[in-house]
Amino acid sequence: MKPRLALLCLALLAGCAQTGSVGQSVGNFDPKQIAKADIDRVADTHRRELFASLRVLAVKLYRRNPREWKKGGYASLDAALDKLLDPRGGWRLPALEGKFGTDAILLSLNPDYPGDRVAAFISGLGGMLDAAFDHKTEFFLLDELDPQKLYNSARNIEIAAWKLASAKDANGNPLLLSNEVATPNQPANLSFEREFGKMIGNLDLLSHLIADKSNRTLAHVSQSLATAMFLPVVALR
Repeated sequence: MKPRLALLCLALLAGCAQTGSVGQSVGNFDPKQIAKADIDRVADTHRRELFASLRVLAVKLYRRNPREWKKGGYASLDAALDKLLDPRGGWRLPALEGKFGTDAILLSLNPDYPGDRVAAFISGLGGMLDAAFDHKTEFFLLDELDPQKLYNSARNIEIAAWKLASAKDANGNPLLLSNEVATPNQPANLSFEREFGKMIGNLDLLSHLIADKSNRTLAHVSQSLATAMFLPVVALR
């Protein structure tokens, strides 16, 4: 079907959905769905789940590190979250000195960084994921995601999680509190690790689905987390 004809059909369906002139109830049918393949719907779902997990991580980090959101002068944790996760910001915070994506993650774990480390870390992850999805929030027939970007993002989240857990200041204290090891009086808190794991599994599954669909081969990378460098995501094509 030619693009103009497809758009015409879409417009007609939209008109029918608004007027109910198809002779039966259209219910909650969204006319945009006619312009989506199954893989587009899968990508939509995976993206929503990833950014939902990112919000969970932001909440957890701010709750464990309340001093960070207070650096921004916010009245509450919720106010800091609203600003950090506002999609209109494009994951670019003025306080990050122009850093974006994995560069912002590295800045957040620099012992000399005086700003809100949680905001820098989460905005870095958000910017990287946004780039992996080509800065789109919804996908249609003519869209084509790069599975290597998604795969690289999964590896970068592994690296970011390791760096978060291991980054210390000059006195050996964690720069950001996250997971807690078990003590005689308290069980281990591995909720951060589980959330990161969900994101990694999500990206790995989607990258392989898209690679199979498009007959592409993923370049798999094996490296030690202790010495690993972030993989490129922004400009792979």
